[in-house]
Amino acid sequence: MKQPPEPPPVLARIEPADGVTLVARVLEHPEPGRPVAVVLPAMGAAARFYLPFARALHKEGLTVVTADLRGQGEATPAAARGVRFGYRELAEEDLPALVAAVRSALPGRPLVLVGHSLGGQLALLYAAAGREPVDAVVLIAAGSVWYRSFGALRGLRNLAAGQLFAALATALGYWPGERLGFGGTQATGVMRDWARQGRTGRYRVTGSTTDYEQALGTLGLPLLAIGVDNDTLAPPGSREHLLSKAPRAALDRWQYTTDAAGGKRIDHFRWVRHNAALCAHLAQWVLKATAAPEDTAAQEDTGASKDTGAWKDTAAPPQKDGPQPGKDGPHDA
Repeated sequence: MKQPPEPPPVLARIEPADGVTLVARVLEHPEPGRPVAVVLPAMGAAARFYLPFARALHKEGLTVVTADLRGQGEATPAAARGVRFGYRELAEEDLPALVAAVRSALPGRPLVLVGHSLGGQLALLYAAAGREPVDAVVLIAAGSVWYRSFGALRGLRNLAAGQLFAALATALGYWPGERLGFGGTQATGVMRDWARQGRTGRYRVTGSTTDYEQALGTLGLPLLAIGVDNDTLAPPGSREHLLSKAPRAALDRWQYTTDAAGGKRIDHFRWVRHNAALCAHLAQWVLKATAAPEDTAAQEDTGASKDTGAWKDTAAPPQKDGPQPGKDGPHDA
């Protein structure tokens, strides 16, 4: 029987709060000073699911760090009845501790958050709040879950489903997503914060004193937003609603197409396996976005940062369809 691939080495074991442990693993580039990409998973997706992506990104010239979100994968405690946390703990306790640990272990290197789906939303919230600053943010298949960004029919269905999920999580004391086929097992607070954003379109985070809508409005970092073909969980309207919250960001858009993936079927999750062109583009963008001005000039002189023609600089119109309430992560990956 084929053995699973060996996980990357442990970079740090992090304790952002009493009783909470996160495990950061690293694929370190041998060249000192190479940018560090910190990969933040989607809701219900374990960090190990992203190993093919991490290895490919590492081959493109980056140091890559992976870590589970609280309650998932190697993080402890696992999400369960009575384990309480939400977006505030993820964005204001866990991510600052993770970024600080990475900077301590890999000093003097540019650090970029690479967030998929919910991981992308959290990356933006964290970067906007300004704790332990980062150098750039990359969003992959990440969008707002506001129901109006999915069109009328699917939007109303998503609204009803989201509020039902949050009510069930409140009644049960946790969200049994492994059994119900959406989002993995989650703390009630995560589902309530997720459902509130889906209902209102705004990031009002329970227990936080940060006005995230205002903070996002002042975010000025380099930001790469990657859309993926056939993505019903983060369609164009959803992605554009999220991006509209950060009007001052130095924004680049890029669409990962089926053709760019070599004809492989890609969607909200399958891009992780069929990742070659995406990783090449992402790494090129990170190297350019984090380069010193003199290095950027040298790249432009040699053509090293030439545009591939796949950039999209205009907002995509809202899609008339939206996500189906269903599985938001390969929970067994």
